[in-house]
Amino acid sequence: MTGQSTHGGGRGRRGLLPVLAGLPRVTEAYGPTWRARLVEVLHLMTSLALALFYLVPACMLVVSATWVGFAVTLPWRPEAVDRSVGALVMDVLVFLVVFPAVAALLARLACRIQRERLDAVFGIVETSPPDPLSGDGPAVRAWRFLFGRDSWSMVVYSTAAGLHGLLAGGVVMVLVVCGGAAAVGALFGIVFVLVQGSLDDLVGPLTLVVVGPLAALVGLRLTTSLVATEVLLHRMLLFEAPEVRIRRRLVHVQDSRLRMVDAAEAERRRIERDLHDGAQQRLLALTMTLTRARSRVTADPQKALELITEAQRESREVMDELRQVARGLHPRVLTDHGLGAALPVAAGRAPVPVRVDVELEDRPSPRAEGVAYYVACEALNNVAKHARASRVTVAAERVAVSARPTADLLRLSVTDDGVGGADPEAGTGLYGLWDRVDAVDGVLTVHSPAGEGTVLTADIPWEA
Repeated sequence: MTGQSTHGGGRGRRGLLPVLAGLPRVTEAYGPTWRARLVEVLHLMTSLALALFYLVPACMLVVSATWVGFAVTLPWRPEAVDRSVGALVMDVLVFLVVFPAVAALLARLACRIQRERLDAVFGIVETSPPDPLSGDGPAVRAWRFLFGRDSWSMVVYSTAAGLHGLLAGGVVMVLVVCGGAAAVGALFGIVFVLVQGSLDDLVGPLTLVVVGPLAALVGLRLTTSLVATEVLLHRMLLFEAPEVRIRRRLVHVQDSRLRMVDAAEAERRRIERDLHDGAQQRLLALTMTLTRARSRVTADPQKALELITEAQRESREVMDELRQVARGLHPRVLTDHGLGAALPVAAGRAPVPVRVDVELEDRPSPRAEGVAYYVACEALNNVAKHARASRVTVAAERVAVSARPTADLLRLSVTDDGVGGADPEAGTGLYGLWDRVDAVDGVLTVHSPAGEGTVLTADIPWEA
């Protein structure tokens, strides 16, 4: 199964898989809580380190605006008379062309770095729309690339990300790093005071020993909220304008529709091939066996009985093969008994040990059950083909997202301990999964770091 997709939108299919649409579930991705907190702290410290770089584009634009302000008033001053035209043209070129162009390029680089960071750490990616400049000439495209609306939007985002990095990273630095360092230093101070014998000086170190860890704990508790605000900022500012989102959505619908048509045609050919090569041939053999038995009923009753027995055996094999063909369509157990009974059946056919954990008091809509069952079966097939896993866990639960029960989600997750690090372009079937989940307005999440297994999560509307 695949790890994720990156930016591509209309430029290729790789951008069509929205890996994570919600806030980061760091604990699920990185295991124990302490490890997740460490990842969050390191992420915020990195944001603090990058904050100054993120603020450079805005600073350059402030410098350009300041020069414009001086240029408006400078000609009225006596000392401005001695300035040559060449120097003025050079200033205009530097402050009104070079500085804004460099600021736009740096802002684009800052947004690219931020996308890659959120993608690598939390699996949060964004699909890009079709290139609106594809029909323009090179000069127009270069101008829009440097001075278009997208560039100014990225300057705004890089500035907001820089300010957020300074605030969030500063909080983590003061509370977690400084608090922990102060507590450790205070311990050495206590040892020094005890050696010196000045017990009156223990108040300060003892206070730091108590306050330092408390500050570090408060900072660790705040890291999840600070990361969540950063992700929210990313989603609000770095994602495109509403009309671009609509265009991107239309591209998704068009491409997913084409892929679903291709998938339906491939499934039809598979069924036709299975019926022709399997059941049809066996039915032909069954017909020939019954014809031979009929011709020998009078002349050789014993041989006719043997042929009838053979025909019964072939008929059972035909039935088994037809069940295998129909099993991939919609199993009867899913219709009659629901997802809780169908998932163990699907797990029993997997070549690796599968643990099934279903916590569903009620049944979702039949469409939601069908999508979840399809995702589970395809995910188990991917595990068998690509993951080289030794164990798999399939879990299904109902997740409440608001006070309205109709807004609940059916969350299906498939976790394996395989090699991970797969690619949607490698033919692992994730585009088909995404198409099926997206068709009911669900969200498919895949976390697959190399060497650490894969976690696939499908959030499907309960009343899909």
